[in-house]
Amino acid sequence: MISDQDIRSDSAAAEQAVAVDPGTALPPTGFQVQIDPHCTVSDDRRHIVGGSPLRLLNLSEVAGGLLDADGRLMVHNRLTSQLARKLLDAGVGHPRPMFGPSETDITVVVPVRDNQSGIDRLLPQLTAHRVVIVDDGSAVPILAPGATVLRTERSEGPAAARNRGAALADTELLAFLDSDVVPEHDWLTKLVGHFSDPKVALVAPRIVALEPGGGATSRYEALCSSLDMGRREGPIAPRSRIPYVPSAAMVMRRSCFEGFDETMEVAEDVDLCWRLHESGWSLRYDPIATVAHDHRSRLSKSLDRKRYYGTGAALLSGRHPGLGAPLALTVPMAAAMAALVTGTAWGVLAALVVFGVIGGRLHKRVSTMPDAARMAAKLTAQSVGFGLLQSASALCRHYWPLSFLLALVSKRFRTLLLAVAVGEAAYEWVRLELLNPEPGARVGWWRFIALKRLDDLAYGAGLWQGALAGRSADALYPRISNSVTTESRPSATRSGVG
Repeated sequence: MISDQDIRSDSAAAEQAVAVDPGTALPPTGFQVQIDPHCTVSDDRRHIVGGSPLRLLNLSEVAGGLLDADGRLMVHNRLTSQLARKLLDAGVGHPRPMFGPSETDITVVVPVRDNQSGIDRLLPQLTAHRVVIVDDGSAVPILAPGATVLRTERSEGPAAARNRGAALADTELLAFLDSDVVPEHDWLTKLVGHFSDPKVALVAPRIVALEPGGGATSRYEALCSSLDMGRREGPIAPRSRIPYVPSAAMVMRRSCFEGFDETMEVAEDVDLCWRLHESGWSLRYDPIATVAHDHRSRLSKSLDRKRYYGTGAALLSGRHPGLGAPLALTVPMAAAMAALVTGTAWGVLAALVVFGVIGGRLHKRVSTMPDAARMAAKLTAQSVGFGLLQSASALCRHYWPLSFLLALVSKRFRTLLLAVAVGEAAYEWVRLELLNPEPGARVGWWRFIALKRLDDLAYGAGLWQGALAGRSADALYPRISNSVTTESRPSATRSGVG
């Protein structure tokens, strides 16, 4: 909690906190932070509930008074800079930088293999920047007028290609783009301001469909692409609402870049994000900037790509134990879900008792807030809803081979699994197509449910394939903890790592 003392107009302290140590770096004078509108803020602005995972911030009277009526904070001295950092690190505040590096301080690196048409489509969008094209063993050498072209005779993989291109850069920032994307003209202008915060190492835009129309597979991908992290901005951190961002489009500080892991054929972008996070850096996702991706339009290719993503979970589990767990629940919630899976009246009763215990724990956490009972009830409903959705998703996605075997021997579980498979997919259809539709991307409820279940079967097959190939079940273990999570949906819905 920010203390009431040391209120000084000493902006130099914040400005001197350069990105040498992310643990001590502070936002500079002129930087602004806006409280997330999804947070609950008390009238005196001293109590804030929100973030992912859920946090309760209790601020001092002075600190609460630094926020204006709209939840905006302007950095002008050391105390406001410290408060800004606390709000950002807790995930309850979003940066509103007013300045940043120049776009001329960016080198764009594009790995490519056998996609000349993609390069021809991409280069006209990058005329204002230095561009390095890394031809990763294309059968016909890539031509890229106006860009620096590096070529390897044999493919070494996209991770190695990006590292080769980055090694040529001498600019402050690096931007990575895949050859099958088309960024909007001002995407970098919208993102570079984030780097005025010396703790920020990486920023990513939203990736949308290049052609949202077309067949059912194309329209489904426009709604549920593993590359699209959604419409809400936020920090990027494992086991949060935005657990990673794809390397199809990202910008990062060159001084923080230690390279993609070239031994990973998949999920190397997730690994990079998590390594940066573990080192103490901040990573931001800002959907105000968009980059269009040429999604796969054939069902077979789309499902094979989801299977391929699933194989990356085993690689991540060895490098980041517990962070990529397919299921993350609190101890009480895990007990409640286990009781419900029995499909019995006693199981339902036991789950209701556990939900009451969860409500009591949450009420204790928010007891310092005005109207604590109403807040606890709201958070309990969110926590239970998240637990139900995450468990339903895991049964149909990560653990479907086990679910299938149980359904063969138990009629009760078979009925439960059918209800879960239809109900969870229907919820996602309502959330994505009815409440947050993308232009031209209407699938229809029955097609959506069918494609969602096929998507999950493909990803789960890759997950088990990777676990068997690596002879390790670490990627299949759930993560049980005492923390409280109240996200409205499981990150596995869009996540390429589950």
